[in-house]
Amino acid sequence: MEYLKRAERESEMQTEDERIQQVVKDILAHIRREGTAAVEEYAKQFDNWQGEFILSEEKKAALIASVPQQVKDDIDFAHRQIRRFAEAQRASLTEFEIETEAGVKLSQRVIPVDCAGCYVPGGRYAHAASALMSIATAKAAGVPTVIACSPPRGDSINPAVVYAMDVAGADIILEMGGVHAIATMAFGLFTGKKADILVGPGNAYVAEAKRLLFGEVGIDVFAGPTESAVIADETADPMTIAVDLVSQAEHGPNSPVWLFTTSKSLGEKVIELMPMVIADMPNADVCEAAWRDYGVVIACDDREEAAQVSDEWACEHVQVQAQDLAWWKAHLRNYGSLFLGEGSTVSHGDKCSGTNHILPTKKAARYSGGLNVQKFLKILTTQELDVDASLTFSTAGSRISRTEGMEGHARACDWRLTKYFPESDWDFNVYQQKRYD
Repeated sequence: MEYLKRAERESEMQTEDERIQQVVKDILAHIRREGTAAVEEYAKQFDNWQGEFILSEEKKAALIASVPQQVKDDIDFAHRQIRRFAEAQRASLTEFEIETEAGVKLSQRVIPVDCAGCYVPGGRYAHAASALMSIATAKAAGVPTVIACSPPRGDSINPAVVYAMDVAGADIILEMGGVHAIATMAFGLFTGKKADILVGPGNAYVAEAKRLLFGEVGIDVFAGPTESAVIADETADPMTIAVDLVSQAEHGPNSPVWLFTTSKSLGEKVIELMPMVIADMPNADVCEAAWRDYGVVIACDDREEAAQVSDEWACEHVQVQAQDLAWWKAHLRNYGSLFLGEGSTVSHGDKCSGTNHILPTKKAARYSGGLNVQKFLKILTTQELDVDASLTFSTAGSRISRTEGMEGHARACDWRLTKYFPESDWDFNVYQQKRYD
């Protein structure tokens, strides 16, 4: 393994992380104390917003009417793909009841959370696709109430984003962004509905707010800057790789893009091409910073080593532009989403192919997938034991409890043994609980 290009900066800056954490802690604490008044203060400070936060039906209709029909058609197309895939995920989760032993029934129910809060970023870009990814997936899971929010630009949310929110099924739309929007959904401010889970990408402050609130509410993923990697062999087109890496670098100046290749000459060619492709971009400064500071190219001895490197880095997006795609699909294990073959690019997954683009970063793909219907669902279990079954299970439960030193647990089992089988003699300690009623 050889580094042909190393990142000039570390992907995480501890001092900056600590600064952001303190800022977010202070904002959340202020909102907890002051409620809606604090939110109004932050909305004016950060968004220059002093209007109503809940988007009215009249304003929503006017914004949607301003969206060109072609844009609506494209959003509708993307929504169909995303909803279809999410519904297939939901159908794969089944409820069941089994009898494990005579008289013992165990069952599983699959129930959606009551309320989901979906954050749709709105800083540098109008993220209509992000609205679809979170809201449509929540609705496919069966969530009764979905609250969506996005920071306003001027006097409203971007109209295309509003259309996407509406098509996806948002029940309440908030014209609000930043940490105060996350807090608003978590605490149920203005809507009276507290979110059970918060999902959706956002900047470092939004991500930190979700992280700090985790436990009080559920969240989708611990999110950092977007990451993208390409795995390539000697058959790949260096120009295609360069275009794909630059396309992901535009997410932000701290968005890393990586190339793992079994061909040193291909890696060197991509390094040569990147400045030229970047220079063609309208936001070249952003792409240049991401490539300079966080771009990495590693030449690997063979595909086994390339797969190992990829799994160690556990990237959010992994593209494979190499021979024998089935081998790569079978051997790669750690990634947020996988894009096989030159015909597949991350842009497809980001916008319209149907899989979700809200994915794990910072190596979280080692233990977690991205947003999916399961994030909005609770797997609830039930057990029912008849009297005869209680003999076997109370006997085992009593002895195991005392092995652990948990006398109260043992006595709950003993009570059933003595109540249901009063004439029995036991060859182990069974507590004779007095009845007081």
